[in-house]
Amino acid sequence: MDDRALTLRIVSLVLQYPDNELLANRSEIESVVTTLAESPARAHLLGFMQWFATESATHLARHYVETFDLRRRSSLYLTYYLHGDTRRRGMALLTLKQRYRAAGFVPPDDELPDFLPMVCEFAALEGRRGEAPLRQHRQGVELIRAALHDSGSRYAAVLDALGEMLPGLSTEDEEAVAELMLTGPPAEDVGLAPFAPPQYLTGTEIRA
Repeated sequence: MDDRALTLRIVSLVLQYPDNELLANRSEIESVVTTLAESPARAHLLGFMQWFATESATHLARHYVETFDLRRRSSLYLTYYLHGDTRRRGMALLTLKQRYRAAGFVPPDDELPDFLPMVCEFAALEGRRGEAPLRQHRQGVELIRAALHDSGSRYAAVLDALGEMLPGLSTEDEEAVAELMLTGPPAEDVGLAPFAPPQYLTGTEIRA
């Protein structure tokens, strides 16, 4: 992997729940970050790893759950920010899964395809072409980043690193982000259908 792909892979890893496997590899991840070329993204990740590599497993698990599972504003499911809990979100999830399959990328069955760590992993493996979903959901990435800064979460540094690798926000994007911060994502006006097709929901709950 080149530095760009490696950075995206690291972002993908550290944004996942800190289970035993991830915690066991903290020192190795930190070492890999130090090998990256000097860049703002590297600096953000180094700052994060200095905290992540030394905190207790209990604290990290609690902080992760409080940050990403219990706060809807910092949910890691990107289509939520663009479509809310609407049927349009179901179609967006299906489109994203089809993109993965076309590229030969097989996501796990127990996770929705818009989970930010998965989207970053796809980008790391597929190069610039694989970054299209991140660019498409640039507003969502920015909303997560802003929410993490507002809550004082150390994970804000990881989103800062990711933001450094994406195109800057246009004036239109900035206005949309400001509006979403005030009003929240769209809501479904009619119908009682779930926001995603049944195959996405079987045995899966959105932790948001």
